[in-house]
Amino acid sequence: QVQLVESGGGLVQPGGSLRLSCAASGGSFTIYAMGWYRQAPGKQRELVATTTSDGTTRYSGSVKVRFTISRDSAENALYLQMNSLKPGDTAVYYCNAAARLRGGISINTYWGQGTQVTVSS
Repeated sequence: QVQLVESGGGLVQPGGSLRLSCAASGGSFTIYAMGWYRQAPGKQRELVATTTSDGTTRYSGSVKVRFTISRDSAENALYLQMNSLKPGDTAVYYCNAAARLRGGISINTYWGQGTQVTVSS
């Protein structure tokens, strides 16, 4: 089983910055892709940014230029640098990983518990 733990959320004023972190643990596994998703109250969970093992990144149009996803493969860690935050970025942010356990055949999707980001003056 792969456990994902997010950190770094909080309250920030519009225009401010936050850096989210996600740590993956739980034994021996291979991660093929990781990403950040978010869910605002009353809305569906949506993709924010993803990165694959070959370094390909993808962003939602609403965060492109303002957010940067990065990954430390050696540490099994994922980051999201968020700049120029807007009230519309307020949501619970979830870390996601597509991974295969050592000895396993299938690639499964894992989710963290989420971290709250609130952008408000």
